[in-house]
Amino acid sequence: MTVWDDVVGQEAAVAAFSAAALAARETAERREAGAAGAASTGPGGSEHGGVGSAAGPLAGLAMSHAWLVTGPPGSGRSNAARAFAAALQCIGPVPGCGQCKPCRDVVAGSHPDVVRLTTEKLIITMDEVKTLIGEAQRRPWTGRWRVILVEDADRMAERTTNVLLKSIEEPPPQTVWLLCTPSADDVLPTIRSRCRLVTLRIPPAEAVAELLVRRDGADPELAVRAARASQSHIGLARHLATDAGAWDRRRRLLLAPVSLRSVGDAVLGAASLVEAAESEAKEATAERDAREKAELTRALGLESDGKIPAALRAQIRQLEEDQKRRAKRARTDVLDRAMIDLLSFYRDVLTTQMGSDVERVNLDLSDAVDQAARTTTPEQSLARIAAIEECRSRLRSNAAPLLAVEALMVQLRPQAEGR
Repeated sequence: MTVWDDVVGQEAAVAAFSAAALAARETAERREAGAAGAASTGPGGSEHGGVGSAAGPLAGLAMSHAWLVTGPPGSGRSNAARAFAAALQCIGPVPGCGQCKPCRDVVAGSHPDVVRLTTEKLIITMDEVKTLIGEAQRRPWTGRWRVILVEDADRMAERTTNVLLKSIEEPPPQTVWLLCTPSADDVLPTIRSRCRLVTLRIPPAEAVAELLVRRDGADPELAVRAARASQSHIGLARHLATDAGAWDRRRRLLLAPVSLRSVGDAVLGAASLVEAAESEAKEATAERDAREKAELTRALGLESDGKIPAALRAQIRQLEEDQKRRAKRARTDVLDRAMIDLLSFYRDVLTTQMGSDVERVNLDLSDAVDQAARTTTPEQSLARIAAIEECRSRLRSNAAPLLAVEALMVQLRPQAEGR
């Protein structure tokens, strides 16, 4: 059992990370042995020379002081980056052994030298980035490297990214930056040019199914169905394999557009979808919100149902604002997941219309796919796919969810011949 076991279907990326971790270990051992000059340094800093920097002995080889991990949604970017962080801290016989204490601590999220930023809001704030830069300046407490892992680097505004640039360009000794984004184009060229790029691919459905069985205890047959229906999106596949009501909700969602008969039906269908998304998001966050508020009131020495002194109201208000932003992000994620499911349906319709022998994603909806393929044209299917992508873009840009989904449902109606 190694740290790479959950990085499924990414052999090339694992090979690159393993080679880099081995090179980093060799550099650390030389540094610890007191070797003089650049061979004894950590990543970054002209005084020390860095792992993979212009002054370092490993320049152009396996290791770098900054990494950009990209890949389509569900490819496992965060898992891969976390496994690499564990391999950098590993003290076992082979980097990333998964058995030593540093490996276990990194995987569990408790290693003091691996700082991880993942946002549950729509953007990463300037204050969060400034905190990261401060963390990057510290020397490692117990490990060989200070690893700064940013899981949603694409959620940084340009102004925020520029603040990060100098720390990535000239990182402190023994600091490694790991940035995760869907695409290399999601970060500024100045950031991209200072990072080593590792691109993940969509993993095979069989590999995703095996992961669900091994890690989540899913039924093997259900795991295969979930992996195929999610198009190898690991997070969505896990949701389908572990949530008893997910299949029924998904079926209702995919059959809804083909049953619409009027604009009024489309409006009602949109309202139902947005309401379901809000309910699912609330269910996912309500327990955590209540626990966080209880912990804060207890830390402030307040009674749970008592009056809050004016001097402490700002802290309670800040928590409530953070929870509202998290709920908004959760609702957006639920709606985006619905859009991905709709895309899979019209993908099946289009491949059927074009006579492709590509296996369908939605095997359990073959009758509905065949009906839609017979009664519409490939041009209409392409227009509907484009409409779904446009709706996803609107949702990501803070458009009113109900208006965005209403516009989509109107365009997905079977009677919408122009679409």
